[in-house]
Amino acid sequence: MQKEQTIDHALRATWQSVAKMYNEQAAKHNSTMAMAFVLLNIDIENGTPSTALGPLMGMESTSLSRILKNMEGKKLVYREKNPIDGRGILIKITEFGLKKRNTSKEHVLKFNETIRKHISEEKVNHFFEVTETINKLINEKTIFNNKPTK
Repeated sequence: MQKEQTIDHALRATWQSVAKMYNEQAAKHNSTMAMAFVLLNIDIENGTPSTALGPLMGMESTSLSRILKNMEGKKLVYREKNPIDGRGILIKITEFGLKKRNTSKEHVLKFNETIRKHISEEKVNHFFEVTETINKLINEKTIFNNKPTK
């Protein structure tokens, strides 16, 4: 089987194209796709616990910490003690961050709208079924059962 015919290659190549496209758009706004993704995943009203952001986005805590520090420097977010759990920290969006979040949301909606104009609803539904099945198989460790080989 040629690499171009494997599912993982198609997923990776497509995601790299999407990431490049989003990063090009984000650069026009002095941002990155990662920062936009963080802004889109923070609860606007209550903030989001810093410990919940990483798993929510599938990101390692060290990478997230670096991004959050950069975002604080750009005045997009700030940290606040969690009033419910004094040991925790909430990440909250500034007014400037909210404007950037809205710009990011517009780009995501435009991407989805454009794709849906070119692909039937049936095919989009199949796409989601396929990705859901792939994630389920991975999460259930069905693909590689992690048993040592002899």
